[in-house]
Amino acid sequence: MIWRLLRSLRVQLVLLIIIALGVAQFVSLWLFADERSLAIRAALGFEAAGRAANVARLIEEAPADLRPSIIRAANSPLVRFDLGTKPLVQHSDHSDGGLVETRVRALLNDSYSRDIRVELHQIQGAILPLPNLSHEMTEMHLAMMRGELSAIEMNLSISIAGGQWLNVSTRFERPPIQWPLYSMLTFGLTAMALLVAVSWFVMTGLLGPLRRLARASERLGRGEDIDALPERGPQEVRELTAGFNRMQDRLTRFVADRTRVLAALGHDLRSPLTAMRVHSEMVEEDETRENLVATVEEMQSMVEATLTFAKGLSGNEPMQDVDLQSFLEALRGDMVVPFVLSDGPEVTVRLRPNAIRRALRNVIENAVRYGGSATLGWISADGEIEISVTDRGPGIPTAELERVFDPFVRLEESRSLETGGHGLGLSIARSILRAQGGEISLANHPDRGLTATIRLPVAET
Repeated sequence: MIWRLLRSLRVQLVLLIIIALGVAQFVSLWLFADERSLAIRAALGFEAAGRAANVARLIEEAPADLRPSIIRAANSPLVRFDLGTKPLVQHSDHSDGGLVETRVRALLNDSYSRDIRVELHQIQGAILPLPNLSHEMTEMHLAMMRGELSAIEMNLSISIAGGQWLNVSTRFERPPIQWPLYSMLTFGLTAMALLVAVSWFVMTGLLGPLRRLARASERLGRGEDIDALPERGPQEVRELTAGFNRMQDRLTRFVADRTRVLAALGHDLRSPLTAMRVHSEMVEEDETRENLVATVEEMQSMVEATLTFAKGLSGNEPMQDVDLQSFLEALRGDMVVPFVLSDGPEVTVRLRPNAIRRALRNVIENAVRYGGSATLGWISADGEIEISVTDRGPGIPTAELERVFDPFVRLEESRSLETGGHGLGLSIARSILRAQGGEISLANHPDRGLTATIRLPVAET
């Protein structure tokens, strides 16, 4: 059942859209998380740089005896200040591209010309929370961060008047992405439901005409009369539907014209054959007259058979859904020639009852005539019904198994119509079956006899 659903174009397109949007959302989330982290780090770094600039300016403007008090007041668990004679940062290269130095100089004064050194580096390996936090705050910090710490440490050294350096140390951790499971789950399910509903609606409008076209093609292959399909859907589907309607009209006219020509030919031959029959009766010599009359009668019989063959191609009878077992039992009761009917599964087939009855009668009569008996059974396989008609006769040479379906082909060598017929029985049967989407084939039985296998489509549910 699941595999059958996955084979549907509608389901495949909906799944493709969902997968594509899911991948796009994942990539967007990943990029957002990275940008979020960079934004937080930049904000924390600039905040520490701003505080450092303010403290440096305050130290330079305040008396020397107040500097220790200023340093103590500026210290916090997040940022540590120290005033000394040596810079904490020993090199003058900026690992941040000079962004922090530019911000510090802008806050101090554009004319500030003393040295400002900045050092940024990632802390590798297992790290602890900020070193200046209390024990309680450390526990809370770990719980909030879920034990996932990835820190950037910034050291800043600002030259102060009098040969001193203001050293600033800070660390800002990369906070983990918060995943509110319930919110994400409800959002995902809601988005998926809306997406599936909208996609399903759109796919219905697209695939509905294609499904109607597929059903109409199947019905046309069975020989049913169908109306022209409405041209709906996208432009490409409209063009496909219009092409199908044109093809159906041309095929119908072609078959009808061929059938009319064949029927007209058989009908027009009746008059000259009747005249020949009259003239042959006037022949005085008995043997010659009897031969001429027999020949004319044979020709008249062939003309009648041709007309019958043409009627079998007309296909004016409407299609019906019938129970196969009841249909075959009724056929057995109507036929003069007896045959054995085996048991089979209960199944409903869609067919033209009178035409199929005629095709089966021809096959069964051939089996009884040439094989002495006929046994009929049926099975259901791959959406089709296989009806087998088996006899115990001599069979047919392998090279002739297909040729016997040609019109007027008789393997029986005598000219007697009593034993050989006209050679149209199997031709009529195949024409009727193919006109309804069926088929017939012959095969010699391994032991003895011949089996005719008739295939018919099962009725659509």
